[in-house]
Amino acid sequence: MSGFEAGSSLTVASAKSALADGLARIGAGATAVDCAALTQFDSSALAVLLAWQRAAQARGTALDILNLPPKLASLARAYGVDALIEGTGRH
Repeated sequence: MSGFEAGSSLTVASAKSALADGLARIGAGATAVDCAALTQFDSSALAVLLAWQRAAQARGTALDILNLPPKLASLARAYGVDALIEGTGRH
């Protein structure tokens, strides 16, 4: 499985560059993103993760979201997108 790391911060300040970087990696064949190092995030992180998933789906693959931080999973539930985010690999 080819993957990449989300980094330690994914907030409104870093979302645009993180989105572009992730899209490039998905375009190159990445099928997983590891969120283990992610310690600073806001709702922008959910938008980026969903956009990465859509990009992977457009390529005909799935994007596994690994090691989603519990607080980000809770935020996903609050926004009603937990099934979309948590429905992928949670290793």
